[in-house]
Amino acid sequence: TIETIGPEMTELLPSLAGCCPPATIIDKHIYSPWFEGRLRALLVERGIDTLVITGGETDVCVLATVLGAIDFGYRVVLVTDALCSSSDATHDALLTVYHQRFAQQVETVEMETVLSNWT
Repeated sequence: TIETIGPEMTELLPSLAGCCPPATIIDKHIYSPWFEGRLRALLVERGIDTLVITGGETDVCVLATVLGAIDFGYRVVLVTDALCSSSDATHDALLTVYHQRFAQQVETVEMETVLSNWT
């Protein structure tokens, strides 16, 4: 959580900071960001229909985020070179699952594609 790692760990790199406005941070206490309802409420309030997902633990927290987003009907863009995991084997396995099993629900792209199409 933010209290544990410090707020500076959630700041964007200066080279990326100009690509987006300041973010709203929703601290979660479990793997899924959907369980407590704050994320969903914020997205609905703002009329957001597409999620660009990056993050740590491809096979745990990212997986929970992606599956919840699919369940709620969001367009999911998963940035494959902006993911990491403490387990290379399960990280690689989940990338295969995202490409093969969820190809209809999840768009997989690299960060270069995201940045070149950001409007």
